[in-house]
Amino acid sequence: MKFLLFLISSAVFFTVNVSAQSTTDSTAYYISYPEKLTGRFYFSRKYTGMGLKKEERDYWYMPNSTLNMGAGLTYQNLTLNLATGFGFLNPERGRGDSKYLDLQAHAYPKNLVIDLFGQFYNGYYLSRPENYLNTSEYNVFPDMKMRKVGASVQYLFNGDKFSYRAAFLQNEWQQKSAGSFLAGFEIYGGQVRNQNGILPLAEQGELFGQIKFIEFGPNLGYAYSLIIKKHFFITLSAASSLSLGRTAMQFEAEGQRSNWGIRPNYFLRGFTGYNSEKWSVNVNYVYNQVNLSPVAGYKVNAGTGNYRLNLIYRFSPGPRLSRKLEWIDSLKARVLGR
Repeated sequence: MKFLLFLISSAVFFTVNVSAQSTTDSTAYYISYPEKLTGRFYFSRKYTGMGLKKEERDYWYMPNSTLNMGAGLTYQNLTLNLATGFGFLNPERGRGDSKYLDLQAHAYPKNLVIDLFGQFYNGYYLSRPENYLNTSEYNVFPDMKMRKVGASVQYLFNGDKFSYRAAFLQNEWQQKSAGSFLAGFEIYGGQVRNQNGILPLAEQGELFGQIKFIEFGPNLGYAYSLIIKKHFFITLSAASSLSLGRTAMQFEAEGQRSNWGIRPNYFLRGFTGYNSEKWSVNVNYVYNQVNLSPVAGYKVNAGTGNYRLNLIYRFSPGPRLSRKLEWIDSLKARVLGR
């Protein structure tokens, strides 16, 4: 039975020293709407997969995660999204049954980019089996478990002109092209295990059933928004790190083998669509890949993705709703010391 907890896909972050920019300000690179509600209807899919390679063998393990439909609201940089995977969106394709809790928070205060990950997946299948097993049927691993937790915090050097929120949260409107360098720090840890072995039975030359890892290090990147005729936008972002990490693999015959190493990880984001004062339609994709230190000739990576189609409408809350939202304004004032 497919399982998806209601997703609280963003967290609370109050942006310091940010005031609403007027739509009449011709010098503004982007416009903020702190007093408006940003409502969204969306489709999304999250996943965390694993790549495993040795010599000519290259495997990609994927969970049978669901395509979700949901709705959400953003107000004063507080975002709440709720979604679930309906059956009519997810027909049976022989990929097995995955149970999972996928927690991703992507927060964008004015001069920061904060990403938090908590992936807890049970049940995987071997994607593209015809490439190495000469079969069109999926090889299913119902007992395979993957855990990945981590965080990345980056400083956005040009937050006065470049807005991630316009592309991802849609509570702002980027009206002029702009870009920014990013620099920060990240840390990830986790494990993959399967009591029946991680490799397919037909390929198990040497048996191993567990992989553990931890990685940390600095990262550097760049983001840019191309604005076409004020309303159409393409926002791309890429960051890479040089992380020190340890990987340990548990072999049946040899016991545990481990290795320390320095490996590059990368974080990619892409957003495109149409934005205006009230309406926005866009698609976005966020992908994070952690490359582990090789052990016994095995190269392993953990990839976490999140893609989404959004239909956005911004509106002013009525008097009754405004009164109910006053606690958010009061909390923000206390945080900012006003």
